[in-house]
Amino acid sequence: MKTELSNSSKTSSWDVIVIGGGATGSGTARDCARRGLRTLMLERYDIATGATGRNHGLLHSGSRYAVTDRESAEECIKENMILKRIASHCVEKTDGLFLTLPEDDIAYQSKFIEACHTAGIDAKAIDPKEALLLEPSANPSIIGAVIVPDGTVDPFRLTLSNIMDAKQHGAKIETYHEVLGLIKEQNRVIGVRVYDHIAKEEKNLYASVIVNAGGIWGQKIAEYADLKIKMFPAKGSLLIFGHRVNNMVLNRCRKPADSDILVPGDTICLIGTTSTHVPYEEIDNMYVTPEEVDILIREGGKLSPTLLQTRILRGYAGVRPLVASDDDPSGRNVSRGIVLLDHATRDGLEGFITITGGKLMTYRLMAEWATDLVCKKLNNTTPCTTAEANLPGSQQSTEEINQKMISVPSTIRKSAIYRLGDMAENLKENKVTENSLVCECEEVSLGEVEYAINELHVTNLIDLRRRTRVGMGTCQGELCACRAAGLMNHYQVLSSDKSKEDLTIFLNERWKGIRPIAWGDTLRESEFTSWVYEGVCGLNKTQEQIKNAKNEI
Repeated sequence: MKTELSNSSKTSSWDVIVIGGGATGSGTARDCARRGLRTLMLERYDIATGATGRNHGLLHSGSRYAVTDRESAEECIKENMILKRIASHCVEKTDGLFLTLPEDDIAYQSKFIEACHTAGIDAKAIDPKEALLLEPSANPSIIGAVIVPDGTVDPFRLTLSNIMDAKQHGAKIETYHEVLGLIKEQNRVIGVRVYDHIAKEEKNLYASVIVNAGGIWGQKIAEYADLKIKMFPAKGSLLIFGHRVNNMVLNRCRKPADSDILVPGDTICLIGTTSTHVPYEEIDNMYVTPEEVDILIREGGKLSPTLLQTRILRGYAGVRPLVASDDDPSGRNVSRGIVLLDHATRDGLEGFITITGGKLMTYRLMAEWATDLVCKKLNNTTPCTTAEANLPGSQQSTEEINQKMISVPSTIRKSAIYRLGDMAENLKENKVTENSLVCECEEVSLGEVEYAINELHVTNLIDLRRRTRVGMGTCQGELCACRAAGLMNHYQVLSSDKSKEDLTIFLNERWKGIRPIAWGDTLRESEFTSWVYEGVCGLNKTQEQIKNAKNEI
């Protein structure tokens, strides 16, 4: 049954329920809570598991859209400047270069610069020789270069910081709560029916307004109320390389196409993206194809030839939440902008709104629009403060936190501050044992893992990876996963049996990303990892599952 009907009015426990724990959902929960609304956010799995956690992490200056979509470009540069200020610990100000290769039309460069200036983006042509001094990894044969204020942003840290701010202002966050239906009373949505994956039970939750911030999954949520939102799923595939080849974002100075951006981030860099329309029924089963790997490597090597000799760690794919217009359900006329739907005016159904479309870069603006509409419905006139108030982690300077943590070894201190910002202050009283490393690749200490388990909504190893980057470095969990599983058991997050099961799931999730690029040394290393964990840890299922996956290649 898609929709549960209520025979009598229910007392709303919440002013607003936000469905979706990506950047937009967490941003909306933050904005609603800061305006004094009783706020509940629901996410069916962990935070940032959809499009938010499966993009290239680019802090868009808007330059990419300047020629084709001025409105999006203007939104991006404004939000770019806001995020650099309020989320500094999530952002790296790398700047970016738009490069013209010999096979590209150099005349496009002047058109590109003019469009950037019109949108308010500081874009400046520089000599190719100067560009190569700024970024030695760039293709030495470039014939043109433009510098723009691009950067990088960690979507996991950004989402988590929004959630922490929402909680500090009274919001309740429930992960692993899957929405199974909407509860209707006459022409109004009054609540949601959810399944709690942790407690293994169904329950009904009520609110005055329900916000559908489920991204590409928003179509399914709307269908629970017999509403039609035609999403147009566009899969994008990317490859992660084993170290940072470049320190500036590199773009092709041409119309958007496959594999035209190389983004540095943390200890790695990644090339993306492709764009392929996929059936809506397949959005929960995205994988990278051999053809996409070939395209990404071939075109990526044109931006930076050294990529061709750089180890590939893994591949992954996400789905962009594009929306077809109401009068064109075929999807041929697809919006890449923000889509805010008030289903009271659109469909005659009160108490339900949808916020979708857009980009990671504009999540805060999307949340502001959605919260403005919620507040209008609830007669709340409190203004939005999310563009001025710094997020948790960015409320003190790096220098201040560094001084407060002077007793922590320098490498661990530097890495913790890089990931947690001023929240790293919680590690300043670490004991000697808490400064030991759990993950050498990413320099994650035992103290940081303990903090994540106690404070950051961690229920399993994959959650821990998103909070701390355990298993995201060059070993892909080969060295640190077992230690992390032991700690999850030690801190009583998981029982001994569940720890072993969780370790198996974690390693197989790592394998899913390795599989598209598993050849040569990478394949041999995967075999070695499976032997180690089967023999030492007794994960008997792991070897069989990995073999079955390999047989499908």
